[in-house]
Amino acid sequence: MGKHVIVGAGQVGSQVAALLAGQGHEVVLVSRSGSGPGGVEKVAADASDRAALTRLAGGADAIYNCVNPLYHRWMQDWPPIADSLLATAEATGAGYVILGNLYVYGLPGGPMRESDPLQPTSEKAGVRVRMWQDALAAHEAGRIRVTEVRGSDYFGPGCLDQSHLGDRFVPRLLAGKPVRFAGDPGQPHSWTYVPDVARALVTAATDDRSWGRAWHVPTAPAMSAREVAERLCTLAGVPNPGVKVMPHWLIRAAGTVSPMLGELEHVRYQFVSPFVVDSTDFQSTFGTAPTPVDEALAATLAWWRDRLAAAA
Repeated sequence: MGKHVIVGAGQVGSQVAALLAGQGHEVVLVSRSGSGPGGVEKVAADASDRAALTRLAGGADAIYNCVNPLYHRWMQDWPPIADSLLATAEATGAGYVILGNLYVYGLPGGPMRESDPLQPTSEKAGVRVRMWQDALAAHEAGRIRVTEVRGSDYFGPGCLDQSHLGDRFVPRLLAGKPVRFAGDPGQPHSWTYVPDVARALVTAATDDRSWGRAWHVPTAPAMSAREVAERLCTLAGVPNPGVKVMPHWLIRAAGTVSPMLGELEHVRYQFVSPFVVDSTDFQSTFGTAPTPVDEALAATLAWWRDRLAAAA
């Protein structure tokens, strides 16, 4: 068993911590709030404080970047955090596992693969490209071992307001209310199940074949938002109220008062045309597969029903 340090206790970091703890590893979970699941050491610290992180990561086998700054704060928050984590990995010798995303590829011309050129469509996406390029350069110089694990839009237990299939999707369907979708709900779209993200990160951290390149999380075949809603309602045994398009003008108007909605303009391309990820490389290399869609959706439904019942 080894020591693993996870920075970020959000929807992914907490599940990574719980998974590693269940395997018997020593786990340190670092976040501003010091929150997280039971069975792990929880520490309140600033991810941009490299001295604090280096102390916490002493003797670690791996350090995981699961930090999730608000999207409208990427330009300010990511550079010092990325520098801190990279310096910590170099100082401690821990393998560095980065939770990435698909923004780095820009407009897709087909299913996205890890070999696709990095062509970000915005300055914010460019920040993520530079993070990866800086870390990869350090790897190629022999200063660290690094890998990046990229998923598409998350869904599953624990996914709330930052998920397109979160609190504006599942609870409305269960209540018999139509969903208002920011994009074309008929376009094929890849959705990545959060427990699969956690498993992929742990696999990457514990298998030497992962170092020196990026990987895509095992992700089920693409489904449109309408197809997801139909399947969810069938599994839930409720009528499907449907998914309607949220007018683009309304999103732009709301974005003038809501920073999060304002940022949707930067990623609109992901929801108005096919946005599909190919995870063949990870699946064939590590012998893994995505959780079957019905199993993942059933677990998501169960989590939401428990949460809504508790709130009531």
